[in-house]
Amino acid sequence: MRASCLRHWWLGGILLTAMVAAHAQATAEPAAEGFIVKLRATPTSSGREAAQQQVGALATRHGLALVEARHIVFGMHLLRVRSRPGGSSMLTLAALRADPQVEFAEPDYRRHALTTPDDPLFVNQWYMQDAQPAATNALAAWNNTSGSTGLVIADIDTGVRFDHPDLRNASANRLLPGYNMISNATVANNSYGRGPDASDPGDWISQSDLKNSLFTGCTVSNSSWHGTRTAGILGAITDNASGIAGMTWQGWIEPVRVLGKCGGYDSDIIAGMAWAAGNPVDGVPANAYPARILNMSLGSVGACPASYQQMVDELVEEGVLVVVAAGNEGGPVDAPGNCSGVAAVAGLRQVGSKVGYSSLGPQIAVSAPAGNCVNTGAGEPCLFSILTTTNSGTTVPQTNTYTSETDINVGTSFATPIVSAIAGLMLSANGNLTVGQLIARLEAGATTPFPTSPDAGVPSCHVPSGPDDLQTGECNCTPQTCGAGMANADGSVNEALRPIAAIATPGPYSSGSTVLLDASGSAASCNAAVASWHWSVVQPNSNPPVLSNASGPKASVVAPQGSLTYTLELTVTDNYGRTDTATVVVTSTSASSSAPARAGDSPCLAAVSYSVPSPQSVAGSNSGGGGGGGSLDLFSLALLTLGGASSRARRAHNRRCAASSQERCARR
Repeated sequence: MRASCLRHWWLGGILLTAMVAAHAQATAEPAAEGFIVKLRATPTSSGREAAQQQVGALATRHGLALVEARHIVFGMHLLRVRSRPGGSSMLTLAALRADPQVEFAEPDYRRHALTTPDDPLFVNQWYMQDAQPAATNALAAWNNTSGSTGLVIADIDTGVRFDHPDLRNASANRLLPGYNMISNATVANNSYGRGPDASDPGDWISQSDLKNSLFTGCTVSNSSWHGTRTAGILGAITDNASGIAGMTWQGWIEPVRVLGKCGGYDSDIIAGMAWAAGNPVDGVPANAYPARILNMSLGSVGACPASYQQMVDELVEEGVLVVVAAGNEGGPVDAPGNCSGVAAVAGLRQVGSKVGYSSLGPQIAVSAPAGNCVNTGAGEPCLFSILTTTNSGTTVPQTNTYTSETDINVGTSFATPIVSAIAGLMLSANGNLTVGQLIARLEAGATTPFPTSPDAGVPSCHVPSGPDDLQTGECNCTPQTCGAGMANADGSVNEALRPIAAIATPGPYSSGSTVLLDASGSAASCNAAVASWHWSVVQPNSNPPVLSNASGPKASVVAPQGSLTYTLELTVTDNYGRTDTATVVVTSTSASSSAPARAGDSPCLAAVSYSVPSPQSVAGSNSGGGGGGGSLDLFSLALLTLGGASSRARRAHNRRCAASSQERCARR
């Protein structure tokens, strides 16, 4: 055993049992628990010594064996006690908080140094750290959760290089098998079209490809390895002393290939969305690993089509969050990012202003780092590219590698998986969160307001008036254009950790009846528990009704007369002191609340098990592929680094994008 463990003593070859017996006796007693307590100001607690006595009396009053009472600072005291037999820290904390002499009480938690992965390239992943205003503070979030083995995020994209060692290797794997949903073999760059191989064979467009009517409007380009890039941000193998870190460390990335040569058709993308969520698709085997989050770093200009809206509506009903890139035109949010119910993501420069190419508008949930180069000199490295996994092949796959300051990786495509992964961390902390709750808490966690550029020449962003109203230069974000704020992993995970207040209301009743309000369906996050319920009257302020059992899960009130209504508030507190609130409106004949009747029964995601076959055979043609993706094409990059010099040329580029049904440039 290590030195810190119980040592066995030997004498003459015989093991002494005294220490073992003492240990058994010690473990029979409840362990000491620490709480930080502040008493309310009263005449008897004016002096420190008197307050210490009151803290001791507090323990005695609640039947707790006092171990230590010590003043900390500013009227706060450490109270260490042994719980009553059969008690729990949760019940002890609830009792202390309910005491009228206690202003607040909270556990004396142990804190640790923030978790920092040992991946050597992590130092260059500025978007995960906190040195830049727009960075997401993932380090602090990982101190709460780095993911869950039950998490599945589908990457609806170009497929993935399964042989990239930072996504799958002999000792670790982040990839599920996925599926190729591209029905046209030419677009899929294989000999059969749709099939079980979700690997990315390359999506380049050659001069000879342009002779094919399928690729009308496309441009010659190298393979993008777009899905491999987004997958690395979502979940590269982390803390393995190799490569980069993923935003999530645990769980699964499910590649669903819908984009090939020159993009992908809506019919295949919608089918891929359905399959990823576990819904049946004709002619395709059922998905054994349904995803809770779909990452969609794709889109095109125009309004949300009815087909996408129906698909999103069904997924929201099933509890599946769809996260979509805003677009790279600098105009209104692209489809399907502008569909109702999705979380659309705009792109930020490292300083927190909107990066010129990012589309924007009121549909944005939050904004996240999308990459920008700052410098404009020819041949200079891009200082704030988004570092992630890729492949060096210009056509067919070659060496698996990483993007860099010279292999530039920028676009709202790469802001999107940052947000998808944050949502994954949130679900890992609280699997009961619905889509609406996920988006609301994602937004609530983005607490840092958008900064204002010190450069007086940078304008405020405005809501685009139409498709030709392009803002291709840097602008200062507003909540109407860039969402609730800058994506913050730590803030959003802390929001997810809060409990969920649920209120079940009765059916119709008559005036003067007793109205029972049931909050027992409220639930805490993973590895937590609801400790207390508190009901209060918000309205009316004068002559408020009497609430029965206001400190229990089931409260009641007598229904009002006539047109009078009561507004009541429920506060649910977990054993860590985290809270959630919900309101209920009681009329003379009915009660209603926006809170769910029941929060759910699965705060911790059930583990998903998948074993890579050995030896692993990664199929996939090494010829053919699809057009460039969510990283900006050379034309866009030129405008980005030159500050968007020609709006006329930019509009021409957008018209070319809009004219192509397959649309290479639609990918973000």
